[in-house]
Order: sequence, then structure tokens, then C-alpha cells
Amino acid sequence: MKTIKRRILVVVFMLGTLLNYANNDNEINKTINASKVKIVFENVKKGQQLTVNDKNGVQLHSETIYTKGKLIKFFDLSPLNDGLYTIELHKEFEVIIKSLEVKDKKVVFIKDSEKVIFKPLIRNEENRIFISKINFDKKPLKIDLYFNGEIVYSETVKNQEFLNRVLRLDDEIAGDYKITVNFDDDNNYTKEFKL
Repeated sequence: MKTIKRRILVVVFMLGTLLNYANNDNEINKTINASKVKIVFENVKKGQQLTVNDKNGVQLHSETIYTKGKLIKFFDLSPLNDGLYTIELHKEFEVIIKSLEVKDKKVVFIKDSEKVIFKPLIRNEENRIFISKINFDKKPLKIDLYFNGEIVYSETVKNQEFLNRVLRLDDEIAGDYKITVNFDDDNNYTKEFKL
């Protein structure tokens, strides 16, 4: 008798769960009619940057993270004009980007818009510059090397998943060097050093 009751109870719970999922709203984009929006990022560390940008890449808000672990932030996006916006978490080697749209003071989160961009790693050792970057989407990467404000080397790399370059500098030519890697329309990484 106990076994029959257990089986009936399990079947009732399974049917309840099935009906719950059947009635679930699976919108492509989720619209929120609220004055504050909750944003969650996992595995954050102290010193990382959180920014809010508009569609032109203009930074509207920036703050340094002072906690580690799970970051939960609330933003009041109601004063923003209609348009596309991104919330970006700048980590040491990557940038996590979440996209949203504001329409008539309502926030629409764009489903599956979260993307990760890996930053290039640039090192200067013994008059050599090592450049490494993961580029899964194979977008063009532009590398520019400046010496005392003038461009001395430029290269555009296309259709490569992994970028590995070594540039050798003349150790007799001392001055200010700057290397820039443009890896997206809105994102570039710059490192300056002296030789």
C-alpha cells in the first residue's frame, strides 16, 4: 500500500512539474517594466571594472569592483534614452558583455547576447614584444607599433583563431613605445613602455 501511495505521489509531482514548464513563458527577449534592473556576474575579483556603455561605445558609468565571488548590481536605467546598451565586466584577460535595449523606459534583455572577448596579452622582454590573443570569431585584428608618437609598424591579421606575434626592437634606439591591438570596432588594447 505504501508503494502505491509513493508512486501516485511521484506521478502527481511529475505532472505538476510538466504543466509548470508547459505554461512557462519562453520569450526570445525578456521585457522588464521596472525602475531598477538586477545584473549578475559570476567569479569577479577585486579591482575589476564594471562599465555601462551606449551603442556608440560612450561610457556612461564606470566603477571598480571591491568584492570577490558573485556580483549582484542594481541599475536604474529609466533615465536612459531609447537604444542599445551594454554592461561590461572587464577582467584581467577577458571582457564579459551583456546587451540590453531600452524602449519607452522599459528594459529588454537580449537573449543569448552575452559574449566574452579575450584581451590580448602583450609582454616586453629583452627588446622583444610578445603578442598573443585568442580570437574565436576570427574578426580582423589590427596591430600598430608607435615609436615616440609615430607609427613604425602596422599589420592587419585576418581569419586567425590564435594570434601569436613576436616583434624585435633595436636595443640601440631608446624612446617611448606604444603598441595597440584593435580587436573589435569598440575595443582596443594599448600598452606603453620605454626602451
